[in-house]
Amino acid sequence: MKKLIFLLTISTAVAFVNAQKVQQKDVPALVQKGFQKQFPTIKEAKWEKENGNYEAGFKVNGTAKTVVINPSGNILETETEMNSSSLLAPVKVYLAKNYANQKIKEAARITDVKGIITYEAEVKGKDLIFDSKGKFVKEIKE
Repeated sequence: MKKLIFLLTISTAVAFVNAQKVQQKDVPALVQKGFQKQFPTIKEAKWEKENGNYEAGFKVNGTAKTVVINPSGNILETETEMNSSSLLAPVKVYLAKNYANQKIKEAARITDVKGIITYEAEVKGKDLIFDSKGKFVKEIKE
């Protein structure tokens, strides 16, 4: 029983450390500067710290976006929410075959620092990642 409690405590601590909400005033100046350079019209964002980087969540014209920024202020990736019906046809085929009758909780288009585009579909607590042509790449358990 003690081992189980210990493991649960460690698991909770690791989850807490991996994604922590951060007040904007606590976000380093370089990170904020990098964000403002790319998104000068955004005055409010919800910040989290995850795996040593900072993630800003905000809306542009009603569409949710998140940006991952490293401590030096460089944007690593931008994620833009999209309607699941707008996913590429091969993604829809894959989901219909492998996750029949499962609801897509969220869908997004992700652009990394090199301009490479991937797509994400969240199904059953998993993020399914697809390349720019809709080919399945990997599964990330949340």
